[in-house]
Amino acid sequence: MAINGLSKMAATALLLVLAIVPAALAVTYTVGDASQWDSGVDYTTWVKGKTFRVGDTLEFKYGPTHSVNEVNKAGYDSCGGTPIDTHSGGDTTIDLEKVGTQYFICPTPGHCASGMKLAVTVVAASSGTPAAPTPPSTTPGTPSTPGSPPAAGTPGTPASGSTSPPPPKASGASKGVMSYVLVGVSMVLGYGLWL
Repeated sequence: MAINGLSKMAATALLLVLAIVPAALAVTYTVGDASQWDSGVDYTTWVKGKTFRVGDTLEFKYGPTHSVNEVNKAGYDSCGGTPIDTHSGGDTTIDLEKVGTQYFICPTPGHCASGMKLAVTVVAASSGTPAAPTPPSTTPGTPSTPGSPPAAGTPGTPASGSTSPPPPKASGASKGVMSYVLVGVSMVLGYGLWL
């Protein structure tokens, strides 16, 4: 009898893991982070260092003077054209479902031309954990001769007065992942206690 209950619990745990893991690996990005989808935000800089994967979600939060149009490359470059899709209402979520670059603009006159546009390159979903962003490359300093101290500014010898760069701002990318894990663990433990 104990083996039957144990196998039921193991099967339930396996099903929960299979249901939760894909959701835990998907990431929701709040476009613009705390600045959201608004004028005056540099979305080209916002995208840098982020890896968008199939299954991730973009969340656009914006005020009543803005909206979101998904456009093609020509529409992105010209800040116009026929939109692929239009969104309004202040809170728009867009699931990234295919590999390639997706383009978004604010169609309010003058907003896109002022920089309120976003190009997101989506890569295939990974089977493992998301990779850490790659740090920007730097040009190495002048090589030193053997027996002499390394030149200032070369890797391994910080220039005088320099400090390490600040840590990156939180991107809101992991929002919701912990709740999936907590729900799954609670269900498994609750089911185990119920038996």
